Amino acid sequence: MRIDGKEYRTIWYENNVVKIINQTKLPHKFTIKELKTVKDAVHAIKTMEVRGAPLIGGTAAYGIALATQENHNPEFVKKSAEELTQARPTAINLKWAVDRMMKKLSGINSDQILDIALKEAKEICDEDVQYCENIGINGLKIIEKIYNKKKSTVNILTHCNAGWLATINWGTATSPIYHAHKKGIPVHVWVDETRPRNQGANLTSYELNEEEIPNTIIADNTGGILMQRGEVDMCIVGTDRTLSNGDVCNKIGTYLKALAAYDNNIPFYVALPSSTIDWEIKDAKNIPIEERNSEELSHVEGIDENKEIKKVLIYPNKSKSLNLAFDVTPAKYVTGLITEKGISEASFSGLQKLFK
Repeated sequence: MRIDGKEYRTIWYENNVVKIINQTKLPHKFTIKELKTVKDAVHAIKTMEVRGAPLIGGTAAYGIALATQENHNPEFVKKSAEELTQARPTAINLKWAVDRMMKKLSGINSDQILDIALKEAKEICDEDVQYCENIGINGLKIIEKIYNKKKSTVNILTHCNAGWLATINWGTATSPIYHAHKKGIPVHVWVDETRPRNQGANLTSYELNEEEIPNTIIADNTGGILMQRGEVDMCIVGTDRTLSNGDVCNKIGTYLKALAAYDNNIPFYVALPSSTIDWEIKDAKNIPIEERNSEELSHVEGIDENKEIKKVLIYPNKSKSLNLAFDVTPAKYVTGLITEKGISEASFSGLQKLFK
């Protein structure tokens, strides 16, 4: 996708370093950061310089490659894999990518290991691009159906950032939107601000602007009244982990949007590549829910009159805060899952039909 008219992916390997778009600086500054060591990759994931389940997976894959570049001793690579896996526990793509890389490198202890690791990491990223493009093609059918019935702009509500900045390219929830826009279907996106890190405002709106797609940022609590007023035609969100029974773990606040959509009879879709499906955990209570630093709630970042990024305290000094990063939306509130292989109902049988 594009930034200032130039095509980018979110991560790539060049001149012996991994390059990423530092998302903690967006939307005020566009900077490319170099990851030279596996610790750099761990830091990028922990601090959310990269974020979004598919991109976290891609970064972890390249992190393993960086580990082999530093030292292809099996013990060092194994320890690096453990550190990467623990960087952020909720997104299943992280563990999936690390496990896939380690399986590929199992038993290899030679000068060829770096080339093998880089090739596999690139394949993981290339696959994600194709999967996300296919998600867009499949999700486009839903938008087309609404447009053909409505004959006017399709209003879509999103939550957090499940755009191309959360993947390698195209995005998950945004991919159908991009495909609709490219086909000439008029779309407008209601962009949830998504406190506390404001990924909707800072990232989703930013990338939609770059693609010249009409969008409006709203406070997280505004979606309900827009649905009541008939100003939302459908919701599309991403997911960090979807269980085989169709339960969806995604950015905190997704559950409340699903409830509002259900109450107002508005379709609520979840877009995901198959790498985000957790076939092992059967009960949503067993999903590890990340609790992040409360400072993300108590402080906000912005750009001052000197165009410098500043962080300011907005809470009373003595106040405590709880910063849970994710919640779980039960399958019964999900209209359908948009995957690279098609659209399924949010259930074990539905997913089994696509992924036998």
